[in-house]
Amino acid sequence: MVHFDSILRKCTSLSHIKRLQSHLIITGEFNFYFSRSKLLDYCASSASGDLSYAIYIFRQLPSPATNEWNAIIRGLAKTPQPTMAITWFVSMSRASCKPDALTCSFVLKACARGLAVFEAREVQSQVLRRGFVFDVLLQTTLLDVYAKAGDLDSARNVFDEMCVRDVACWNVLIMGLAQGSRATEALEMFKEMGFAGMRPNEVTVLGALSACSQLGAIGEGERVVEFIRGEKMDCNAQLCNAVIDLYAKCGLVDKAFGVFSSMRCEKCIVTWNTMIMALAMQGDGIKALELFDRMGREGIVADSVSYLMVLCACNHAGLVEDGVRLFESMAKSGVSRNMKHYGSVVDLLGRAGRLQEAYDIVNEMPMVPDLVLWQTLLGASKTYGNVEMAEKASRKLEEMGSSNCGDFVMLSNIYAAQERWKDVGRVRETMRSRDVKKIPGFSYIEAGGIMHKFVNGDHSHSFRDQIYRKLDEISFRIREHGYVAETSYVLHDIGEGEKENALWHHSEKLAVAYGLIATSEKSTLRVNKNIRICGDCHVVIKLISKIYEREIIVRDRTRFHRFKEGCCSCGEYW
Repeated sequence: MVHFDSILRKCTSLSHIKRLQSHLIITGEFNFYFSRSKLLDYCASSASGDLSYAIYIFRQLPSPATNEWNAIIRGLAKTPQPTMAITWFVSMSRASCKPDALTCSFVLKACARGLAVFEAREVQSQVLRRGFVFDVLLQTTLLDVYAKAGDLDSARNVFDEMCVRDVACWNVLIMGLAQGSRATEALEMFKEMGFAGMRPNEVTVLGALSACSQLGAIGEGERVVEFIRGEKMDCNAQLCNAVIDLYAKCGLVDKAFGVFSSMRCEKCIVTWNTMIMALAMQGDGIKALELFDRMGREGIVADSVSYLMVLCACNHAGLVEDGVRLFESMAKSGVSRNMKHYGSVVDLLGRAGRLQEAYDIVNEMPMVPDLVLWQTLLGASKTYGNVEMAEKASRKLEEMGSSNCGDFVMLSNIYAAQERWKDVGRVRETMRSRDVKKIPGFSYIEAGGIMHKFVNGDHSHSFRDQIYRKLDEISFRIREHGYVAETSYVLHDIGEGEKENALWHHSEKLAVAYGLIATSEKSTLRVNKNIRICGDCHVVIKLISKIYEREIIVRDRTRFHRFKEGCCSCGEYW
């Protein structure tokens, strides 16, 4: 038995394992607890093993021990059907053999992979009943389940109740918050981690950078970048990619390119794709195409993501012919087109007003069009006031069971622009009957190292009086420069005065007004918005950039708008 481990490690196939088992049975050694547990674990978990054979061995055991249950549960947790591990855990709980801390750890990993929150709560109750609450690894695994499943309140509760916290549990919570649209909390946790005397590692920093990217929090992001450099982490390609992404999403494409150019580690395909996307978001299609060509010259084979990024760049820059050429060249390059590639070229053609071509591609594509494609066509129909095409797209969306508020609002907008108020009312009634809720617009702006959030018509900010006085001042000054409110963007049949009032309190206008108050003269204002900027706000912010001599960068749901001296980087193509 002394040499059992070394013999088992030499097994390179299932046939070797079976021969070893036969030998153990013949010599009477298979009945030893040690050998059968090791054999089971090896079959269930190693690359040379076979889980189904491990289960076969397990079922021959008259009274499986905890280690043997654990071997099967651990193996099942790694399969494409991790919830089977939970089923075995339930069976084990009903048997005379009781779970231990390892059992709970394996089944929690299965819960994390299967996003099984309800089952995780059951395991948590077992953890409490069996006194495993002081096992840091087990608590961290439980925390990971809740974080991955998006139950961030439960994740935070587990974290707060932990007696001992290591770097891993901080990382799990920070990354969970960052990926779960609670980026502000993720940054607060990152700072709190430092106050607690914990030293962040690469995983922590990735979570913090992700949060900064979401919020457009360049001040906090720069501090994280300085930490990376100070800790000599800038040789890590994954971190460099995240820094490029941070600068790109904060509108600092030159800094992003600086990081890209000066990387001391090898650039992988993700690095190139991230940089191309950075240029695409800025509307710099020419540079994105040049970088795409350079990638090929340097021997990096473009993948489906590379083509998607460069198509997005053509889309945002209005490079229609280049985009169509690249789309058609994909087949020759051996890169399969997926739904997103079709969506990008449909958007490209739609933005250019070539609606019939876009419609033909949707109808002729080899896969069934998804909701996004029809939404894209609907958006293009809105831009060009094509009611007939909009109704075709809307009917398709209705057939597919769409409950996205944006689809209804867009159709309503098209009818409103034509002053077809009965049709607007019909769409609104459909929204009410289906309980479709409109997504509220909100915007973030960073000032003094703090992120400030505004919603449409917001009166909750502590500087609200100053903000609204600033808005009045802005209104007076831009009207002197010929501003007239774009009331067609208000979708209700109400008076012009009410429409202007509704437009004037959009979240991005409030954020910019606060930025003018709270930041130094000549400094750049950076606003991050959750939905597309409206046409009226676009006009207003262009005028503000000229009158107040400020560069204003707005990142909306689809792209960046860099306003400077009364012009926007989008070239009105958005």
